Amino acid sequence: MSMPVLDAIRQRRAVRAYSGKPVDEAAVRSLLEAAVQAPSANNLQPWSFVVIQDRKLLHDISEEAKDALAHDPHWKSHLPLADPAFDIFYGAGTLIVICSKREGFCPVGDCYLAGQNLMLAACAMDLATCPIGLSRDVLQSPAMKKRLGVPPEEQPVLPIIVGHAAASMPRTQRVQPKVHAWLR
Repeated sequence: MSMPVLDAIRQRRAVRAYSGKPVDEAAVRSLLEAAVQAPSANNLQPWSFVVIQDRKLLHDISEEAKDALAHDPHWKSHLPLADPAFDIFYGAGTLIVICSKREGFCPVGDCYLAGQNLMLAACAMDLATCPIGLSRDVLQSPAMKKRLGVPPEEQPVLPIIVGHAAASMPRTQRVQPKVHAWLR
């Protein structure tokens, strides 16, 4: 599981095709341990997690999200939301939902830092990841929060699928850093 951090940063990809091979509990626990090493404002550590590996529940969430998006007049998509075979989790068998406390200096931002740690650790462990914002609204619904055991004072903020990639992903071109000023 050793990979130089800059290599992990450059090799990490948003993977949207998974083999279906399950991620074992020890690997998930390692990812969660990496996530909580993230910095947080005033060290408040506002995160908590829901790990979903139940295929039926993943399917149910995918279907609810597709239905909500298909009926949202503000949502324009190239995704085949009406296709029953389309899975917003792309066949991944694990969804890790990072939840945030509502109070604090920057709880949502802190949770995104934890998510980046989790995704880089997954890359170092030869696991694939992808944040799935398409599911966030459904995950934040009171009914789904109750179903997942998320307390009312917390909110799901960053759903990340984890699994074994079905194929290697090409590198995405990145623009050079845009520096407004370099003041010395």
